[in-house]
Amino acid sequence: MDDLWTKRVAWIIAHVTLLLSSSRRTTGEEVCDGALVSNLPPSSFRSSSQLSSSHAPGFAKLNRREGAGGWSPLTSDRYQWLEVDLGERTKITAVATQGRYGSSDWLTSYLLMFSDTGHNWKQYRQEDSIGSFPGNSNADSVVQYKLQRPVIARFLRLTPLDWNPSGRIGLRLEAYGCPHTSDVVGLDGFSSSLVFRFGPGLRQTSRDVVSLQFKTLRNSGTLLHVEGERGLGLSLELERGQLLLLLRRGRTSSSEPRRLSSLGSLLDDQHWHHVALERRSSHLNLTVDRHTERVQIPAEFSRWDATQLSVGAIQDQGSQKPGVSKKNFHGCLENLQYNGENLIELVKLRDPQVTVMGNVTFSCAEPVSVAVTFPGPQSFLQLTATMASSSVGFQFRTWNKAGLLLTFDLAQEGGVVWLYLSEARLRLQIHKAGRALLELTAGSSLNDGQWHSVDLTSSGRGRLTVSVDKDEGGVAHAGYSVSVGSQLFFGGCPAAEESPGCQNPFDIFQGCMRLISMDNQPVDLMMVQQRLLGNYSQLQIDMCGIIDRCSPSRCEHAGLCSQSWTVFHCNCSDSGYSGATCHSSVYEQSCEAYKHNGNTSGHFYIDVDGSGPIRPQLVYCNMTDEDTWMVIQNNNSELTRIRPSPGVNQHSVHFDYSTEEEQLSAAISQSEHCEQELSYHCRKSRLLNTPEGSPFSWWFGGPGPGSPQTYWGGAQPGSQQCACGLQGDCVDPQHYCNCDADRLEWAEDSGLITHKESLPVRSLVLGDVQRPGSEAAYRVGPVRCHGDKNFWNAAFFDKETSYLHFPTFHGELSADISFLFKTTAASGVFLENLGIKDFIRIELSSSTQVVFSFDVGNGPLEVQVESDAPLNDNRWHRVRAERNVKEASLRLDGLPVAAQEAPADGHFHLQLNSQLFIGGTASRQKGFRGCIRSLQLNGVTLDLEERAKITPGVRPGCPGHCSSYGSLCQNQGRCVERDTGFQCDCSLSAYTGVFCNTEVSASFKPETSVSYTFKELYELRGNSSALPSSIYSDMTLRGENVSLSFRTHQSPALLFYVSSYYREYLALLINKHDTLEVWYRLDSSREVEVLRSRVRSLANGQLHTVTIRRLSDAVTVQIDQNPREEFNLTSDGEFNAIKSVVLGKVHDSADLDPDLAQVASLGFSGCLSVVHFNSISPLKAALLHPNTSPVTISGPLVQSKCGSSASANPYAAENTHHLSDQSGSAGSGQPLVNAVRSDSALIGGLIAVAIFVVVAGLAVTARFFYRRKETYRNQEVKGVKQEDSRDFSFNNQTDSQNVSGENPKEYFI
Repeated sequence: MDDLWTKRVAWIIAHVTLLLSSSRRTTGEEVCDGALVSNLPPSSFRSSSQLSSSHAPGFAKLNRREGAGGWSPLTSDRYQWLEVDLGERTKITAVATQGRYGSSDWLTSYLLMFSDTGHNWKQYRQEDSIGSFPGNSNADSVVQYKLQRPVIARFLRLTPLDWNPSGRIGLRLEAYGCPHTSDVVGLDGFSSSLVFRFGPGLRQTSRDVVSLQFKTLRNSGTLLHVEGERGLGLSLELERGQLLLLLRRGRTSSSEPRRLSSLGSLLDDQHWHHVALERRSSHLNLTVDRHTERVQIPAEFSRWDATQLSVGAIQDQGSQKPGVSKKNFHGCLENLQYNGENLIELVKLRDPQVTVMGNVTFSCAEPVSVAVTFPGPQSFLQLTATMASSSVGFQFRTWNKAGLLLTFDLAQEGGVVWLYLSEARLRLQIHKAGRALLELTAGSSLNDGQWHSVDLTSSGRGRLTVSVDKDEGGVAHAGYSVSVGSQLFFGGCPAAEESPGCQNPFDIFQGCMRLISMDNQPVDLMMVQQRLLGNYSQLQIDMCGIIDRCSPSRCEHAGLCSQSWTVFHCNCSDSGYSGATCHSSVYEQSCEAYKHNGNTSGHFYIDVDGSGPIRPQLVYCNMTDEDTWMVIQNNNSELTRIRPSPGVNQHSVHFDYSTEEEQLSAAISQSEHCEQELSYHCRKSRLLNTPEGSPFSWWFGGPGPGSPQTYWGGAQPGSQQCACGLQGDCVDPQHYCNCDADRLEWAEDSGLITHKESLPVRSLVLGDVQRPGSEAAYRVGPVRCHGDKNFWNAAFFDKETSYLHFPTFHGELSADISFLFKTTAASGVFLENLGIKDFIRIELSSSTQVVFSFDVGNGPLEVQVESDAPLNDNRWHRVRAERNVKEASLRLDGLPVAAQEAPADGHFHLQLNSQLFIGGTASRQKGFRGCIRSLQLNGVTLDLEERAKITPGVRPGCPGHCSSYGSLCQNQGRCVERDTGFQCDCSLSAYTGVFCNTEVSASFKPETSVSYTFKELYELRGNSSALPSSIYSDMTLRGENVSLSFRTHQSPALLFYVSSYYREYLALLINKHDTLEVWYRLDSSREVEVLRSRVRSLANGQLHTVTIRRLSDAVTVQIDQNPREEFNLTSDGEFNAIKSVVLGKVHDSADLDPDLAQVASLGFSGCLSVVHFNSISPLKAALLHPNTSPVTISGPLVQSKCGSSASANPYAAENTHHLSDQSGSAGSGQPLVNAVRSDSALIGGLIAVAIFVVVAGLAVTARFFYRRKETYRNQEVKGVKQEDSRDFSFNNQTDSQNVSGENPKEYFI
């Protein structure tokens, strides 16, 4: 009795001291750092063992010297522990350790465990990953660790991991914190629940909050149900260890709920978990432990008033009977509060607003369930059967798909039994003499982290049964009798020399087990821990150390998380992102970036913020102009007629865009220039100006729903004018819009909206459309943007000591850094950011190596990429570094990615606090000299140019891009520098397009002729003094380069002809044997020289490419990929005074030989493409520049893609553009009839059908009489089959100026 009184007095003294030490400071700040251990009696300490009575655990108090100066166990190994009972649940904020006084005994690292009952321990982890704590380096110094998250527990246990190798385990410790006050209720899961009816005492506010802590061993049950009018309710329910937020629309628990959110995992671990549900006007905030999710709720809940709160069950309103359901909660609740009101206190006070159902207690009864953790790989539990057992049972939980659960020898039959997981199914095998005697399978998806029960039973009647989850998960039977041998091994086998009879041909088991029984008798695992029963190795007894690495998921951008016991994996398929955590976008951020990768026009996914939260969007990139345009369509970009509606004075129309709001706003903001066409066609329909000054019409534009705008396309914001008002050329000078003149004639007001803050156009409101005689039509074009402000944002660092600094980079869990650089220096730091211990740095360590280094608390880690070619070549090189909780990676240009895995249980929070240095370091050493461009951190571009303007030693911008991108200009295209980027000049190329790689082709008929004429001889002589000599020297040639591609079925056929003022000529033709001939006549007094190629079958309709080069008298001819043929001329080698280049029919054949004149008169039927004569491209001049080039065209000339190898039939159904075509014009502002969408199109359609029937009848008649001529023409110009061109690879890009003409393709990059 005296001992009990002494302990009680000591406990009171300790807690009075704790209360005094944990009082408020003078500043009023509540602190929680009082000493918890120093005043405890020796009876509050327990340990696994003690070296002697003077090394007892009661002596393990900080800075004390009693006994042997601290605790030391009998043996120093990792199975020892020291435990402290604080007397009641206490808030613990810090732990301090010290070695044993005057000895060589101290810990260098340890684990911390906490518990409420002295069982079911929970390991404390830093950052949810780090399990170990740093210890001491000597016996006297104190190492204190402040817990990142305070812990509320009664028991504290410290487990040594490592200690001084020259000594043994020795420990003194202290814990710091303050008392924890709480109100607790226990619910039995059968009929007990609480019902709170809202009234004056439980007032509702605009911000309602319900919060509590709970603990349970059951993985399902209703925590809370809030009900309001019309039976609308919200429930928080446990399901398979997750907390679900459900919306219910009925008054009974049987009504089907709608899931709004799910959060948390493994919540049935019999540890306390914090839950808070906060309701705001339009959303809910659901918090489970430290993770919060924002949930949108239906609009009907915005004015919803709760009338009743049920706890532990769903209770019908007005019912006084307890609701009995398997869904009722079984466990404990603590500190249940509603809007700050202590609801458990109301229960204790028997408040009339509270109804208590069933057996509710004000204590927490906790059943003892001892679990054991198999962390692997040498983990096993060995138990001895006292007699031949006929049944074994246990429960397990794991994330692994495979692993050995149990093995034992057969006592009588001989052989071995293996019970194991394979593909997440339970399998049993009986082997004897290397042969499988029996195989059974039961259950599925057993790696879901839930507890699963397994029962193996052998009946005396020779029947073997394996069941999973009490037959619910599957059962398997076999006619086989099994008697368990003397030794059972759970989870694995000992080393072969320790137990040669145990064999494990399967994977190791990593997971938890509990409720192990043999012949229905439970196994006392606490006796196993004390080495009084069985044997084990590398087990954690009395705890389940399972961790859900997918809750919350570390996979970003909707990547799917899966896991094993030690690692998680992210499936990034179809997410648009890549990397270990789906962090990095696989798409470029703009059309400009795609262009500089060498792409041409087409549909592309762009990700405007890279790894940021905005999803990729599909846009059209038009790269045919000098600028690269991004085109974002809306749901109606056609000219649309307005039809008046009776009783409606205004016509409004809303526009939806092909991208989401956030994507569209970011794309507009990132672009240098954006525009959108806005036009109004009118007849007696006014637009803006009224006598009162208020507009008839307006539009909404800008982010979100847009803001009202009263100006029109082509004018300035706020001007209430149209383009003609700004330019002063409206049809009525008294008005600022053409339509405001209110005339009977059609008029038009149109122009471009270029003010980015007003884009895009969201809706139109058109007012003056109801008067008699009023007609109008509108058009809102697509949003078009060019220029990427981020892509060309650059700075030049001209000194090693120069740098730019920015605010601290925050990339705690995921960090990606990308930029381009060019330099002539061999080394330098691109980027550095420091913390107290952590840092991140990217540098050019040598002329061929880039290094990405960082430290997040696990020690410095480096990732390196080595280049075969020097990186200081003054060309742009791209660097992309990424670091996340799984790995660090570094990519340089197109080289293979280098990566380093992060430690499985290491630190993963990157904690930086200094400024971010670009181009240098805080020490101003090893700075970078050169250019850095397009620097982005986690998708956010740093404005280097703006910061460089105010920083000495750094210049904004960085010219010189052709050295890096000039190779994109093909086919003799010339790279031209621009302030931001480059441009390919195709003037000297026979090709066109953004990279001079779009073929220029045309379909020729027999009467087609294209003649490119040089200066006439008398002009040269008459102006010889004024002309440079180069022009005349070009007329007399010592050699020429000729190249072209063609398709034809015609032979003979003249492909190419060059004439001279001196009756000299060059001709390229296909003879009647389908072979190529080159005719040279370089001396009018001599006969023509004919060079014949050996390549045959050139008139087969396939695409062929011919290249002819002459230097003096040496001529080479190459056709397609055939060997080059060489010839020699006998003439003097000069081609004098050339006159013209002719393609197709030659009209002036007086200077030709009779045979050649006959072929020239036939003309050419087929396709010619990319015709090049020295620096002249006659076909390109005729098709693209007919008005500014010295070309003469006669007969039909049709621009085509027939020169592409992908063109199956160059003469049929092509997307062609005729030179004689004239684009339609509305004339005097009247809209084109076929461009206007309206309901009147139906009438027009009927008329068109009638006309079509009449015309079709006439066409059939005409075709009958014209059949012979058509048949002849089809034979002359025959279509090319698709398979004819598959052996040739040529570019198939187009050069149209709009989306429809580009023949767009989708690129998924």
